[in-house]
Amino acid sequence: MTRLFNDPADFAEEMVDGFVAANQRWVRKVHGGVARSTASPDGTVALVVGGGSGHYPAFGGLVGHGLAAGAAMGNLFASPSAQQVTAVAKASEHGGGVLLSYGNYAGDVLNFDAAERALRADGIEVRTVRVTDDVASAPAGEAAKRRGIAGDLCVFKIAGAAAERGDTLDEVTAIATRANDRTRSFGVAFSGCSLPGADGPLFTVPEGRMAIGMGIHGERGIDEADVPTANGLAELLVDKLLNERPEGAGDRVVPILNGLGSVKYEELFVVFNAVWQRLAAADLVIVEPEVGELVTSFDMAGVSLTLFWLDDELEALWAAPADSPAYRKGGAVPQERLPEDTLTADEHAPVGPASDASRALGTEIAQAFTTIRELLDAHADELGRIDAVAGDGDHGIGMQRGAHAASEAAADAVGRGAGAGSVLRIAADAWSDKAGGTSGAIWGAALEALGRVLGDESRPSAATVADAVHAATEAVLAFGAVPGDKTMVDAIVPFDEVLRSEIDGGAGLDGAWRAAATRAKDAADATAELLPRMGRARTHAEHAVGTSDPGAVSFALIVETVAP
Repeated sequence: MTRLFNDPADFAEEMVDGFVAANQRWVRKVHGGVARSTASPDGTVALVVGGGSGHYPAFGGLVGHGLAAGAAMGNLFASPSAQQVTAVAKASEHGGGVLLSYGNYAGDVLNFDAAERALRADGIEVRTVRVTDDVASAPAGEAAKRRGIAGDLCVFKIAGAAAERGDTLDEVTAIATRANDRTRSFGVAFSGCSLPGADGPLFTVPEGRMAIGMGIHGERGIDEADVPTANGLAELLVDKLLNERPEGAGDRVVPILNGLGSVKYEELFVVFNAVWQRLAAADLVIVEPEVGELVTSFDMAGVSLTLFWLDDELEALWAAPADSPAYRKGGAVPQERLPEDTLTADEHAPVGPASDASRALGTEIAQAFTTIRELLDAHADELGRIDAVAGDGDHGIGMQRGAHAASEAAADAVGRGAGAGSVLRIAADAWSDKAGGTSGAIWGAALEALGRVLGDESRPSAATVADAVHAATEAVLAFGAVPGDKTMVDAIVPFDEVLRSEIDGGAGLDGAWRAAATRAKDAADATAELLPRMGRARTHAEHAVGTSDPGAVSFALIVETVAP
């Protein structure tokens, strides 16, 4: 379990502050994560990596010469927000464009893709390479659906070395893609991990058993078996990955035996001895292997093996110098420190003109956000519990962080004379930024759409509110889920439909909203019988049957609570 923390909600931010304080030779803190504290040649590509916290040394520990230029660092097991990724990329970019690279998880895809659009709109060239090395997460024929785990290191190392030698953005992207295509990983766990303040682990493994094929966010494995000997584990890992040998791969391979958080190095070396022997018996040439904690899952007791299949160019880049807080290779390369950054940004979004009626409604909306914050404070643990059944258990704390940020931002906007639409849009940006993850992106988009339709001109009619709710629903649907996928969509769509039907039938807003909220709660409860078809829970679909979707439940709770 996690023992050393203050307020669990502040854990990730305090961790980043401490990490930067201890590693100023390599990194500086920027909004959303860290960037190099050393200068890079003008016109070179900036590799920006990222993901949730809890995986150290990924991702901040891999920022430095020959590796990443910056790392967007989300909250524990939650992707960084689009705002965080954008800010880190702008702080890291130096004229050669930006390559975004990260593990292939739903929240990361949503937020990094949104950041890519924002960066392109600002005139910055951007490419993306998603890491998809986890063979347990999807069959070989659906490799694009696979998760990124310890193979992150292979892709980041190759891309960083290519950028360091002066390759163009397209060239760095191409070789990073080739590295990903030649990387395969497979892991096991002997116990789950526990987030700060949690009463227990995200999943448990019976004594003497191990979970096979788990992810790095506290997701349970796809199978279970008795704990073998070190030799037996090496046989399982190696044979599984040799069966996944990439087409055209030669005989030169980098094995990476990765500890997931609480397996001792001595144990890893015993297992690696057997891995080495088994690979040699398969007539493979082992090149510059790695053994240690490289991509972790907080305090999980587990091990993963990665095989990275080389060609001549990939081998040269793998051997190239690297110098970061947590990963170094070759001789030290002298680096010039950047001057202290004295620029500060205005954190307040501008507020335009608004009618008195709209300002009055804005005050009511800010009060509603206070109520939502209190609601989610009370339900954060329960939402996390049901999310942990087949996911990573972060939904409660993510919603809590988003609501706190939105409440503060809404109150500030009201104090500056904002109308209803502006209050919602400013709160939406704050929610998305601080919550991170999939839910942060979705709630940010929904609230922004709501505010865009309500506007600042007048107090809206019931019909206009229904239009705004429909726009919010469309914004949520734009993320790709449909009814029946076991997501928030299963609650917001019936809410939208009933609200419109009641208002069109002559009901007042109060009665229509309450009827819609009742329907949303019923729909959220009914998701217990569905199999998830989206996000991390998809891999463990059968475990989710019997438990309602946390996104649908939290939506139903919120619309019911704000009804008065």
